[in-house]
Amino acid sequence: MSGGFLETMARGSRERLRAAQRQRTQGMLESALRELPPAPTLRLHSSGFDLIAELKLRSPAQGQLKAAGEDVAARVSAYAAGGAAAVSVLTEPERFDGALAHLEDAARALAAFAVPAMRKDFLVDPYQVLEARAAGAGGVLVILRMLPRAQTEALLARAHELGLFVLLEAFDEADLELMEDLAASAPRGAQLLAGLNCRDLATLQVVPERLLQLAPRLPRSLPRVAESGVTTEAQAAAVAQAGYQLILVGSALMRGSDPGALAAALLSAGRAAVGR
Repeated sequence: MSGGFLETMARGSRERLRAAQRQRTQGMLESALRELPPAPTLRLHSSGFDLIAELKLRSPAQGQLKAAGEDVAARVSAYAAGGAAAVSVLTEPERFDGALAHLEDAARALAAFAVPAMRKDFLVDPYQVLEARAAGAGGVLVILRMLPRAQTEALLARAHELGLFVLLEAFDEADLELMEDLAASAPRGAQLLAGLNCRDLATLQVVPERLLQLAPRLPRSLPRVAESGVTTEAQAAAVAQAGYQLILVGSALMRGSDPGALAAALLSAGRAAVGR
């Protein structure tokens, strides 16, 4: 792992892990899972272009996006009505004002749309994947830079065991090489997405050009996700033409006055550009 930001976030995640384990043992989580229906499935559109819409109240780079009293159910329902294939929910509390309760509320609201919620956090242990599933998640984010390979593989194995899709997040060529290896060794039936985050980890600023520069390096065997850097219809069209099959959009949707309309507009622009 490199980068002061990720090191800080991993440290905080481990502290939250220890606190959570004191409250609920792994056995207690596994018992809770037996009461749940199967994990909701990520279904991608036949057009070849989809949206993962994000719920986050605060961004380390952009500051406060919404107040703590935000109506989670209403917002994620608007995303789903706008055509989102999944909703990413920040659960990290210190820098993003997230909470597991947001994931629970989102998953409950999205069930009516058959749209999965994805836990977006700085996961360091398979326990946190169980925790995500117990909160209703259908998927999780795994940051390739965060952990040694063996620990990353443990997260992926637990997600596969629970029927969760995994968004693998890369930042550079080295991450993409690891992603290729993990995709090649994944068990049959594992649902993996290849994500490229164009945020500079030193400055936390978005560098959209990286999405286009590194697009040819993403595994062709996995659906490719452009993370960060897409806020307009023109940008959605550009990444679709570059070969991305999904975009993950957070801040633009959180700041917009009509998130459902923006979601639909981004999808329409991307789908119109596919295959041009």
